[in-house]
Amino acid sequence: MRADLHTHSDASDGTDSPAEVMRRAALAGLDAVALTDHDTVAGHEQARRALPEGLTFWPGMELSCRLDGRSVHLLAYLFDPGYAELAEQTRRIRDDRVLRAQAMVRRLADLGAAITWEQVAAIAGTAVVGRPHIARAMAAGGVVATPADAFTSDWIADGGRAYVARYALDPSYGIRLVRAAGGAAVLAHPRAARDASTSDDQIVALAAAGLAGIEVFHPDQSAAQRAGLLGLARDLGLVATGGSDDHGSLTGYRIGCETTPQAAYDALLAQATGAEPIRRG
Repeated sequence: MRADLHTHSDASDGTDSPAEVMRRAALAGLDAVALTDHDTVAGHEQARRALPEGLTFWPGMELSCRLDGRSVHLLAYLFDPGYAELAEQTRRIRDDRVLRAQAMVRRLADLGAAITWEQVAAIAGTAVVGRPHIARAMAAGGVVATPADAFTSDWIADGGRAYVARYALDPSYGIRLVRAAGGAAVLAHPRAARDASTSDDQIVALAAAGLAGIEVFHPDQSAAQRAGLLGLARDLGLVATGGSDDHGSLTGYRIGCETTPQAAYDALLAQATGAEPIRRG
């Protein structure tokens, strides 16, 4: 079993369509793939229609949360997208993402970065707007050499000169919403950020709130970090998952570079009742 349970499409801040994500997942030799766009399920229908034979599709979402003043993310799997409270909260998050992005563009203009909201909106199209869209506009305008260079304290990294906070959920509330919708919630890449990781004590509290798992196998987490997270997952009875966090060209087309072990896949599947994985062939 090779299952990548963390990918993004152009329904949020990835560069490829949901159909192309499914195609690349099959080419990577995956048995299963989750589409986990930020705060939206808009790409799910296209992914289902384009699902190659032999590949299993997990409906998912990466839910924006805030803990002690900083951003954390929950990977929500196999939930009922029609559950009213979850749908309303994700709508509110998406609406505030637009206001936040517009405010960041204004701050960038004040800093001398020659980009406009119209440029960012054109890049985002119908997708849920995020900082990667702003970063791509900055690179296209010559403000930075590459989109990755925008994510520094000089520009739009957390706490950076042009950074603006946005509406997000308390993760304990997010976990409860996902569970109420029949899904399973996994803490995304808790040690990937260099200057802001989720502490062991915070993870213990989230486990008590009903967290199903921790994303251990992630490209931006070191071997030492993975070992620590594996031990914590064992102690707390949490599922240790893995995924590429692929964003298409923004992350170098890395789908399938990290996967979820078979036992973890089965354990996570057993906890979710809101939706079923979909398999063709």
